Amino acid sequence: MKRKMWVSLALSAVLVTAVGCGDKPEGGSTETGSGGDAEKKSYSIAISQYVEHPSLDATREGILAALKDAGISEEDNTLKLDYNNAQNDSTNNHTIAQKLKDSKADLVVAIATPSAQAVANEVKEKPVLFAAVTDPLDAKLVSDLQKPGGNVTGASDTNPEATKQLMNFVSTHFPNVKKIGLIIDEGEANAVVMAKTAEEVLAEHGIELVKASVTNTSEVKQAAESLVGKVDAFYITLDNRVVSGVDTIIQTAQQNKIPFFSSDRDTVEKGAFATVGFKYYDHGYQVGQMAVEILKNGKKPADMEITKPDKLDLILNVKAAADYGIEVTDAMKQEVKDPDNNIIE
Repeated sequence: MKRKMWVSLALSAVLVTAVGCGDKPEGGSTETGSGGDAEKKSYSIAISQYVEHPSLDATREGILAALKDAGISEEDNTLKLDYNNAQNDSTNNHTIAQKLKDSKADLVVAIATPSAQAVANEVKEKPVLFAAVTDPLDAKLVSDLQKPGGNVTGASDTNPEATKQLMNFVSTHFPNVKKIGLIIDEGEANAVVMAKTAEEVLAEHGIELVKASVTNTSEVKQAAESLVGKVDAFYITLDNRVVSGVDTIIQTAQQNKIPFFSSDRDTVEKGAFATVGFKYYDHGYQVGQMAVEILKNGKKPADMEITKPDKLDLILNVKAAADYGIEVTDAMKQEVKDPDNNIIE
C-alpha cells in the first residue's frame, strides 16, 4: 500500500509540474479571474501624452474605449495602465520616454507628435503606437506609411484635404477676408506642415496668411492681440501649444468680431466658428483597435499601415457665430454632410 501511495503522489507531482510549465500566452500575463475558475490575460500599457487639451484627452478616451470593447480594461483587472502627461514640457516629455524604455509595458502609446518623437527615439524593444500626429514622415517616426518596417506605427490625425476644404470654405463664404492671422508654434512639425498647406491654398484665392509665432502657451494671448487690426480672420492648426491656449484666442476674436477658424472639432465645440474635421474620440478608437491587433492577435507594427481619418465633414458652431458677428447662411449649412451632429446650435 505504501508503495502504491508513493507512486500516486509522484504522478500527481509530475502532472502539477507539467501544467505549471505549459506555454505562456504571447504578450501580457495570465491571471486567475475573480471567480477562480477562469483565466484572464492582463496587459500592461503605458501612455505618454504631451499635454492635456480636449482633442488629446478625447483621443486617449477613444483608445481606452476600444480596448475595453475588446475585453481589456482596468475594471476587469485585464489592463495595467501607466498614464504619463508631460504637461507641455519638453524636459518632462523626454524623462517620460526614458522611463518607458525600461518599463515592463507590453505596448507604449504616444499621443501628439512631441511625445511620439521622444518615445520612438527611446523605446526600441516594444511595440509603439502613435496618435494625434499630423505628418509621421516629416516627424521621422516612420519612413514608409504603408509598411513602417520597425517597432513604430499608428494613426495620423490629419487628412490634407481637411485644410484645403476649410480654406476653400473661407474663400467662398467670406469674400471680405483678404488676410488670415495664424498663431503658430513654428517648432512643432504638425503646425508647420498644415500652415504650408493652408498658405498654398489661400494663395490660389488671393488671400494672405499672416503669422504670429509663439514658443509657449503663455504667449498665445499676446500673439492673438498683435494680429488685431491687421487681419480679417483667425486660424489655428493642430498646434499643441496654441490649442492649449485657445481660450485667449476665442476671447480676443469675440471682443474684436474676428471670425475664428480652427483645425479640430473640439475647439469649435469650445467656441471657434468652423472647421473641417472629425471626432478625436473616433481617431483614438482607431488607435485602440490597432493596439488590440498587436496585443491579442500578434500583429507586428512593422506590417501595420499608418491610418488617417477619412470621414471629413464641415463642422459649424452656429451659437458661436453670433459672438463673431457672422451670419450663418443656408449655403453654409448645406455644405455640412451630417447636420444633426455637425451643426452646433
